[in-house]
Amino acid sequence: MAEARLGSTPDDVLWGRLPSRADLPALTVVPGSVVTVDTVSHEGILPDQGQDPLAYFGRHGVDAGDVLADAVDIARTLTRDPADGPHVVSRPIAVAGAEPGDVVSVTIVEATPRVPYGVISNRHGRGALPGELPRAEESVSVFADVVRRDGVDHGRLPVVEGGPRTITFPLRPFPGIVGVTPDSDERAHSVPPGPHGGNVDIALLTAGSTLHLPVFVPGAGVYVGDPHFAQGDGEVALTAMEASLRLVLRLDLVQRRTALDRFGELVGPIAETTEYLVPTGMDEDLDEAVRRCVRAAIALLRARWGVDEHIAYAYLSAATDFRISQVVDLVCGAHATIRKADFAEVGA
Repeated sequence: MAEARLGSTPDDVLWGRLPSRADLPALTVVPGSVVTVDTVSHEGILPDQGQDPLAYFGRHGVDAGDVLADAVDIARTLTRDPADGPHVVSRPIAVAGAEPGDVVSVTIVEATPRVPYGVISNRHGRGALPGELPRAEESVSVFADVVRRDGVDHGRLPVVEGGPRTITFPLRPFPGIVGVTPDSDERAHSVPPGPHGGNVDIALLTAGSTLHLPVFVPGAGVYVGDPHFAQGDGEVALTAMEASLRLVLRLDLVQRRTALDRFGELVGPIAETTEYLVPTGMDEDLDEAVRRCVRAAIALLRARWGVDEHIAYAYLSAATDFRISQVVDLVCGAHATIRKADFAEVGA
């Protein structure tokens, strides 16, 4: 299916930072191209876990053959400032012809696990309960393996550390980081999301979903990372079930005039699923993130369907769920789920 491929060797990725406009693209593709990108989770390679994935996962019973060679090479050969983010991020992919003011649409065609396990961590006092959890100053990383239940892959956790009883939950693989390159010569920190997308952690971005992003630099410079096997809205413990994925992406270009009709003046990411349009809002304060999400939703309804402002506000109150994307990435995120079917009689 894929027309191009980007691996996850140390030459293919950045660790802890996002690409800048000074970074040359790893690939350049024409709009509509399908690209396979291998991603590597940061869990198991970080210094507080020993920066030795063979040893770390080995302690949890993982065979050496089930530890990604790319993860081992990244941990051994790449350096990362302790102030940087934890995430392994792909180098940028340029979309030919993309210019500032356009929109690039990144569709997740497939999200396939590369390993049969993941890790959920609470560290740095940055979960939803800083000062309460973790109880001690040390980081807490909980290993989760993958099991089949009723013919479907599930994550599995112990009820009690080392005990026989288990909790299982369905997998919903998606990339936490999907973004475009900011208009800056400095590589941005990988943790806070923003108008460029980045670490948006929207769990709806599973296979079949799209993230629409405003373009800031020629070529857009698309990147992905922070792969998840599963996440609840909020991601309250700091990370969710983090684990490496192989992503198949389609990269489409929406030129400015068409983008204005579809999205209005796009100032941040808008996700889309088969059922929903999903405007977003982000801010260090969660209340303000929700307010920004409401404003973005009103603007989208006005641009796409010409809805009067006061009617758009009323519709959102009556019919749209506003969800917390995450509360743990320095900048909090909220997103709204607007049912496209509600506007079937309005027209495109």
